[in-house]
Amino acid sequence: MMVVDVEPLPLERLASLLRPDRADRLRTTAEFARGLLRDRVVWNVNATAHGGGVAEMLQALLAYGRGAGVDTRWLVLNGDPAFFAITKRVHNLLHGQSGDGGPVGPTERRHYEQVLAANLQDMAPMVRAGDIVLLHDPQTAGLAQGLADLGAHVVWRCHIGSDTFDEVTERGWAFLRPYLEHCEAFVFSRPQYAPEFLEPTCVRVIAPSVDPFSAKNIDLSDGDVTAVLRRAGLVTPVETHHVGHPVAPVPFVRRDGTTGHLRQHRHLYVEGDPPRESDRLVVQVSRWDHLKDMAGVLTAFAEHLDLVPADAHLVLAGPDVAGVSDDPEGAQVLAECTRAWQALPAPARARVHLVCLPMDDTDENAIMVNALQRHASVVVQKSLAEGFGLTVTEAMWKARPVVASAIGGIRDQIVDGTDGLLLDDPTDLAAFAQQLSRVLTDDDLAERLGAAARERVLDAFLGDRHLTQYVELFDEVLLPAERRRA
Repeated sequence: MMVVDVEPLPLERLASLLRPDRADRLRTTAEFARGLLRDRVVWNVNATAHGGGVAEMLQALLAYGRGAGVDTRWLVLNGDPAFFAITKRVHNLLHGQSGDGGPVGPTERRHYEQVLAANLQDMAPMVRAGDIVLLHDPQTAGLAQGLADLGAHVVWRCHIGSDTFDEVTERGWAFLRPYLEHCEAFVFSRPQYAPEFLEPTCVRVIAPSVDPFSAKNIDLSDGDVTAVLRRAGLVTPVETHHVGHPVAPVPFVRRDGTTGHLRQHRHLYVEGDPPRESDRLVVQVSRWDHLKDMAGVLTAFAEHLDLVPADAHLVLAGPDVAGVSDDPEGAQVLAECTRAWQALPAPARARVHLVCLPMDDTDENAIMVNALQRHASVVVQKSLAEGFGLTVTEAMWKARPVVASAIGGIRDQIVDGTDGLLLDDPTDLAAFAQQLSRVLTDDDLAERLGAAARERVLDAFLGDRHLTQYVELFDEVLLPAERRRA
């Protein structure tokens, strides 16, 4: 297993954004947590250190936890391609999607357990009786029994799910159920995601959050945004009309507080030349995943150019697929989007752009995403299924108007017409284009939605609420054991 080092961050940084009563509650919670978790380690185990929302949240939450004086640590699984193909199938099934249609039978179960048995051997010397272990998502569930046998308190945190249950979701839950029997508590992003076989008293609902001070979310001036986009080759400066000219290095603050310098990139666009700096951008940032429906966004925009202003361009931005080890579908989806772009008529190709952002430097990737979202006239997330749209919350924090599918956790994030626009049917491409047109042709609407969106995130989706809910959960998990010893 890989140990991910996380530098502590002071809670006061987060508290500086909060109302006095919320800041005081955060300080009080931190003091309580130090006593509750004294001599214990809180472990988090997931499938990747970068390339997804879970990793981004863990980086921030663990940093603030360590800053509060809690010993919290992060481990990442080792797995082979077959393991991640199996867990991706289970992931899709829990979303109510059949994915690649592959099996999740006895052969797959044996391989899943073999991989996790090897990971458990790595964990066993580190985890002590009384520690708390948060296992994240299907990849880790098979560790539960072994960790419970070591005397750890095991909590399974599921970031995905479907509001409805059918024979497809049942296949996914049937695969996981034997492992979940060894967990003491379960955390979901929405109450609807919890399967009926779980004891309701053991289920907690904790929505994800964003860190306003991360490289992906920190405030950037207009000048900073322009400098990042130019340096990364993500836009063509108007005065040069070409990419590749020298651009001064751009400094940015890394998660550990040190200063990084953005490299000059020239070949991030897989298809389509970079848009001009003056073009208005419709941006979706997500993994190359069928459930994110990047191809559907491309088709909707290209087939309805008559509904959007002539200076509007679409940018689909995803990670370099070679840098995301736990998602075997990435290369396939990118290839599908590339073929779809190549099949477009020339006028549409000129206004649609596919970009792969490098993953070898997580903080550099984050500052590029930050600048892209801030430069966007509208941010979209036309997912077909979504546990919780972290990219939606990120864009809302940046006061961007958002158009997103009315599915899953996104419905908890956006109040339609108040702090964003929701698409009732993600497969209705014409309706999606019409929603884009509303925002792109009505500056007052765009400004109103963006301002309300930032307030929505400040109120409901920052880390103080997230951390407080975890401490409350840990208190509930540990209390029965303390009473038994009393």
